[in-house]
Amino acid sequence: MKCVVIGSNGGIGAALAEALERRAGPVIRVARGTSLALDLLDEDSVAASAAAIGSGLDLVVDATGFLHDARYVPEKRLGEINPAHLAYSFAVNAIGPALLLKHFSPLLAQNRRAVFATLSARVGSITDNHLGGWYSYRASKAALNQLVRTAAIELARTRKRAICVALHPGTVQTGLSNPFSKAGLEVQTPLQAAENLVAVIDALTPQQTGQFLDHRGQKIEF
Repeated sequence: MKCVVIGSNGGIGAALAEALERRAGPVIRVARGTSLALDLLDEDSVAASAAAIGSGLDLVVDATGFLHDARYVPEKRLGEINPAHLAYSFAVNAIGPALLLKHFSPLLAQNRRAVFATLSARVGSITDNHLGGWYSYRASKAALNQLVRTAAIELARTRKRAICVALHPGTVQTGLSNPFSKAGLEVQTPLQAAENLVAVIDALTPQQTGQFLDHRGQKIEF
């Protein structure tokens, strides 16, 4: 199998690359700090990485994402909305993955099963939003889900066996989610999350393309 993990220097991304290597052999690891460097916010960088990797891909996993940093934290109320925060969240969580879809989905194998999977988040579900808050993260992940759904429809026209999905990894012990993990949540190690996600990916069928699934393979409503 020819597999690519984008964002392979992150907690879940690194674990996904390791889990896939144990199952399918060498994995092409792509991130800003890898030898094949990719800057999600620079389309020329995305295009160059895709061109260097080439066609015939069996699996592309986008493990990038942004929730918080020293500048921005999830908003609890409307009064905390910051245009710069919103713009950055959309740049990383929606526009960046859209560029990955643009440049990497044409590289998926044409005559066999091939998967493009991106990590989304359950809080991006509009139907499942019962708590409010987290405006930038929720909205950017909802946008990502729509991009995946739309790309899946187009991809199916030329690659009947291709699968394009958004995956919710659950709550994972990483720097991304640790400050916001609550007592009572099922918290997984990156390795556990990776193994669960790989199992979901292995079981995907073309009939599931365009769906939003959790780490157990259960469909999440948009």
